[in-house]
Amino acid sequence: MNLLFDINRSLPLVLAEGGSNAALVSFLIYTAAVFVLAALSNRLLKSKSFMSEYFLGSRGLGVWAFALTFAATSSSGGSFTGFPSKIYTHGWVLALWIGSYMVVPICTMGLIGKRLNQVARRSGSITVPDVIRDRFHSPMLGLMAVSLIVFFMSINLVAQFKAGSLILQTLLDGVTVFESAAGSLSHAVSEIPYLNSAESPEYLLCLLVFGIAVILYTTYGGFHAVVWTDVMQGIVMVIGVIIMLPLAISQAGGLEHTTKLMAKMTPPRISDDAKGGVTLTLNKPQDEVLHIDKGTWITDEPIPNSKVPLLFRVTRATEIPAGETTVNEVKVLQLTTLDDIKRVLGQRETEDFLEGVRVSNIDLKAYAYGEEGAQQGTYVVGPGPSPSSSNGFLPFSLAISFFFMWAISGTGQPANMVRLMAFKDTKTLQRSICTVAIYYTLIYFPLVLIFCCARVLLPGMEGDPDSIMPKMAVLLTENIQMGWLAGLLVAAPFAAVMSTVDSFLLLISSAWVRDVYQRNLNPEASERTIKLLSYLVTFVVGTAAMIVAINPPKFLQDIIVYVGSGLAASFLAPIIYGLYWRRVNAAGAMGAMIGGFSVHLAMYVTGYFVNGSFFKPYQLFNFDPIIIGLSVSFISGFVVTKLTAPPSDELVKKYFYTAKAKS
Repeated sequence: MNLLFDINRSLPLVLAEGGSNAALVSFLIYTAAVFVLAALSNRLLKSKSFMSEYFLGSRGLGVWAFALTFAATSSSGGSFTGFPSKIYTHGWVLALWIGSYMVVPICTMGLIGKRLNQVARRSGSITVPDVIRDRFHSPMLGLMAVSLIVFFMSINLVAQFKAGSLILQTLLDGVTVFESAAGSLSHAVSEIPYLNSAESPEYLLCLLVFGIAVILYTTYGGFHAVVWTDVMQGIVMVIGVIIMLPLAISQAGGLEHTTKLMAKMTPPRISDDAKGGVTLTLNKPQDEVLHIDKGTWITDEPIPNSKVPLLFRVTRATEIPAGETTVNEVKVLQLTTLDDIKRVLGQRETEDFLEGVRVSNIDLKAYAYGEEGAQQGTYVVGPGPSPSSSNGFLPFSLAISFFFMWAISGTGQPANMVRLMAFKDTKTLQRSICTVAIYYTLIYFPLVLIFCCARVLLPGMEGDPDSIMPKMAVLLTENIQMGWLAGLLVAAPFAAVMSTVDSFLLLISSAWVRDVYQRNLNPEASERTIKLLSYLVTFVVGTAAMIVAINPPKFLQDIIVYVGSGLAASFLAPIIYGLYWRRVNAAGAMGAMIGGFSVHLAMYVTGYFVNGSFFKPYQLFNFDPIIIGLSVSFISGFVVTKLTAPPSDELVKKYFYTAKAKS
């Protein structure tokens, strides 16, 4: 038997050859810059009103700060981890899936930006629940908004911690100091329940490093620290994508060649999560336990009447006990495209192959859409292959749904609304709309091209698609013998995750401190008390999310879609009505919020029972829950408003008086 090095380690090994310390140095420099910005931001807190400065930056953001913090916050771990995994898994149809993102700033910033900024200034609101509470003069509605924000943001925060940790792990894997530290940590937590159940000591170490860094600089620096680091991270993201694009296209042989190869691809056959797989049998028993890592390749003789060898990749780590030769129900995927099989076999000397083993009892399933009679072409045309849906990944009705999901629901995200409350003046808003639209174009369109090329360069990644971005970054730089550049490329998704985590942390802590404690429990709280409590809550919330992320949920992009669509279904209608409809009252806003949230959640819960997964929601009339949730939210808000008494004239005059507030 011949065990070469682990595929999960083979790519990052370039970092350990002559330039391994470059990755570590790059990370340390990057982290140091973040803390310098936090320290500078903290100095501002001493000279201005703490609450307004800590959570809103004193409403003084200029064009570049406002545009880049808005863009970086929206370009989360999903953009650089979950989105590339979707492109890799489903092909060119993802261009249609994300296409409307280019007009997100027009909808999000243009639709409510100026009006929200005015209303927030008139009421002195610092948070989104602040705006809702004051606009409708309803503490109960404000607390409901707090509850929904904490619920959704906490779920998303855990997913972002996971993404950041996986990216950092890929960057540092193979660095001697990192491997040594991970080994020491593994020994230290081996007897500690829950900590010892982490996916790996390397993941746990990266989670602790990433989590502590983000928590500390966000806690210490507040909103301006988040904004300034977002500016830096936004620049890093776009530079990383621009560098990766020509490298990916050239190494894949050009877009025309890549598309022709993708047109011949058929989806892999996969193991069922609950049962099935393959049986592995060694030629002879081993003296020690044989660990078979996730990502290991296994080949066997061709099937009868075929010249194509069977090629499998392990998707869940397993082991064969010492003295035994067989293990059953090993979870694998099987490549079905001849070009992919030839490519992997041609790289046998640099891939992790398990030799001296026979494969039997093959119990794998085909994709629900995309492998009917070895169907070719599904990766280059809609609706794209799908493992679970017989309608494909993106049928026409869902394409419409996701157009609204990105272009319209982005308007209903509290994290974006906070940014809209912080810009300096109307001219800043107008210029930022163009800036962000250009920025998104430079990010998302190249990502589609890069990770279509990844299907050619890195076959068989469907078993671990969330790691395709950092793996691709390392591969591209390894092929041009510039391993040090991997640190910069991997910093792009790392920056995306970091910019999102710090924003979510601040959003959750402001909800607790401002909207629960100060507005309801202790309105006379001193600034010192508010300051200490803000630090404490930010630290506690971040630490709690980091602990949960030790054993994180799967499906990163699915979590982000659920959270984003759920927030939009809950908040978009109340905000739109509150900003532009004089007649709307607290009851109508509450009806809109509860209606949208309840229907959206019900479709996901129904999906759990009907489709077997919470993240495969039930699709009424083949539409995504965001369409149904938004429709119910707007309709219920309108109906309840019409059936209840109008708001007071005093409240209407305060927010709809014809004289323009400074904005």
